[in-house]
Amino acid sequence: MSSGFPTIKELRRLPSPAITPQALAWDGKHLWMGSRDLCRIYKVDIESWKLLEEMEAPGIPWAAVATNGSLRFTIGEGPDDDRYVYRYAAGAGFSKLFQAPEFTGSYLSFDGDHLYLSQWYKQCILKLDAEGNILGKIDIGAEICGHTFVDGLIYVLRGKETPNEDWRIARLDPREETPAVEDLAVVPFACRSLAFDGANFWTNHRAANEIVSFAPPR
Repeated sequence: MSSGFPTIKELRRLPSPAITPQALAWDGKHLWMGSRDLCRIYKVDIESWKLLEEMEAPGIPWAAVATNGSLRFTIGEGPDDDRYVYRYAAGAGFSKLFQAPEFTGSYLSFDGDHLYLSQWYKQCILKLDAEGNILGKIDIGAEICGHTFVDGLIYVLRGKETPNEDWRIARLDPREETPAVEDLAVVPFACRSLAFDGANFWTNHRAANEIVSFAPPR
C-alpha cells in the first residue's frame, strides 16, 4: 500500500512531555499536546523543548487545533468515549461547544473560518459550522490519523492501523467539488495528529512517547 513513495524526512524526534501523546496543535508560537491516558494538555516551547503549561482536560483529548486566538479540542467522555468539541482559552479554561456528529470524530483542522472534523472509520473529513452542523463532506479513501491546513490545502495522514500501521501523508484541495487526494510520502511509524508550524510538520509517535518534526514532502 505504501510502495512507490518516498519516506518523510525527519528533522527532530523529541521525548513527549507526557505518555501517550495524542492531540497536537500549533497556536502560532507554541506547540500544544494532549495525553490520551493522562487526560491532560501541555504547552511546549519548540526551540528549548521546555514545558510551559500543563492542565487537566475534561476527558480524553483526542485532537486539537488553533482557531483565531483559542483552541478547539475533540474530547472523549464517559464509558462509550462519546466525542464532543470544546473550546479552550487562556484564563477561561474549557467550555463545551457541541457534540460531534453521531458522537464520533477525532482529528481537527481549521481553514480560518470553519472547523473540519475527521471520522476514522468512515474515512471522511466533515466541514462544520459553529454549532457543529455538517456543511460538507470529503471522502479520503482510508483511515485518517491527522490533518491540517497549509496555504488553503489540506494535508492528511491516511492509511490503516491494522494489521501493521501503514500511513502516508497526502494532500487535497477542499475547494474542488470532488477533491482528489494525492499521496506524497510514507510515514514509517504509527503517527497520530498533524500540525504545521509555518515551516515544518509535527506529529506524535504515540507508541514511543515521542513527538516528531518532519520537512514538507516535495
